[in-house]
Amino acid sequence: MVLIVGLGNPGKDYEFTRHNIGFRIADRFVEGFEKKSFYKKFNSLICESSFSDKKLMILKPQTFMNNSGISIALCCRSFGNQIDSLLVIHDDIDIGFGEIRLKRGGSTGGHKGLESIVESLGNCDFDRLRFGIGKPPGKQDPADFVLEEFKKKEKEEVEAGMQKSVDIIKDYLTEGIKFAMNKYN
Repeated sequence: MVLIVGLGNPGKDYEFTRHNIGFRIADRFVEGFEKKSFYKKFNSLICESSFSDKKLMILKPQTFMNNSGISIALCCRSFGNQIDSLLVIHDDIDIGFGEIRLKRGGSTGGHKGLESIVESLGNCDFDRLRFGIGKPPGKQDPADFVLEEFKKKEKEEVEAGMQKSVDIIKDYLTEGIKFAMNKYN
């Protein structure tokens, strides 16, 4: 099984913020499936489906970003060795706006959601799909910036980037991370 985690914050107030791009990409990915089941477990919203003969679990933690790792660790402990790979979809201020990068393991780059996951899992050995949300303007606090909605002029590029992210995830699932990294990075 492949565990795909979209990071974000629960609630309508955060729905379209930069920090919630992981939730939005996960939702867009799930839209394309005819057969899917939804339920709540592990303090998360979960969708189960399949793609290219792979069983999928798409998880959206409902614990707020800084505690995302708690939900993911609960899921990983419950399913153990049934999980073949973990892909975390998240916002990233360290790559250009609209850029999308796949990465295997590595540091958290100060991302609080990733820090929570690493702390809860005890390792950083998971795959990431990083969506560039831009850098805070001037001296704006990054914590405030990520909780803002995308600007009107950015929304078209965000929509295109979310669709590209879905295509990347599909290639990740069918061809593997090395192929997808070579194709898209």
